[in-house]
Amino acid sequence: MQAIRNLGLALTVLFVAGCASFTDEASPNLSRTAQWGIVPVVNYSQTPQAGERAEQILLSVLSSRGLQPRVYPASTEGEQALMDDNERLAGALDWARQQKLDYVVAGSVEEWQYKNGLDGEPAVGISLRVLEASTGRVLWSKSGARAGWSRESLAGTAQTVLDKLVGALRFE
Repeated sequence: MQAIRNLGLALTVLFVAGCASFTDEASPNLSRTAQWGIVPVVNYSQTPQAGERAEQILLSVLSSRGLQPRVYPASTEGEQALMDDNERLAGALDWARQQKLDYVVAGSVEEWQYKNGLDGEPAVGISLRVLEASTGRVLWSKSGARAGWSRESLAGTAQTVLDKLVGALRFE
């Protein structure tokens, strides 16, 4: 009986561990009192406006860590469609320099959906980068993905992923 319990516990641990995946890169010490900003999160998923949704959750997660980031002003949808991602990032970095920001958080959404099937569990994949605003140099980068349980929401799953990603940042 004990062997069956141990096997069940081992399988449960493997199953839960298989539901999330994160890269593991050490963060440099970043100043919590620096001027922070959030620039557009690029949407590579098939879900419309997943990048904008991720930005709003990211703002909340960064604020919960004691940061007070400024958010790059949203452009109109037509204007956004005409610009490629590199142009949008370049414009956002220009804005960050004008605002005299020290760091900006950029990123991309790779997956943002409910998986097909009876349970329809949420699946989220996000990458974040911290850039030095004055140079555009990448100081830190990390990616994470998670498939939630069938009763979880996409926003809740995304918040879990973003919280874990931002939690890897080290502050002075």
